Amino acid sequence: VQLQASGGGLVQPGDSLRLSCAASGSIFSIIAMGWYRQAPGKQRELVATIISGGPTNYADSVKGRFTISRDDAKNVVYLQMNSLKPEDTAAYYCSAQITTGPFKPAYQFWGQGTQVTVSS
Repeated sequence: VQLQASGGGLVQPGDSLRLSCAASGSIFSIIAMGWYRQAPGKQRELVATIISGGPTNYADSVKGRFTISRDDAKNVVYLQMNSLKPEDTAAYYCSAQITTGPFKPAYQFWGQGTQVTVSS
């Protein structure tokens, strides 16, 4: 199983970005997908998650600005980031809880980070 993230970049405060992460490989089912971020010198933190069927969860710092969504047909999760702030600067990682077969446990897989830099 592989997760391929894309969409990061350098933007100014107030701008928007959309991150994408596509899961591929021996996937039987995807239980949950999410985004985490890690700024230099800080621990990795949860940004948003979305469970199969739709329930979402957001970090307080991004509520009202970020929206997570997924396309189950394509095994893709998106993170729409609006009103970006300098404190959103970090490497963003996608993650997914995936089962690779029936009656098999779910494992958490990680994609490579995509850098988001918000600076004027």
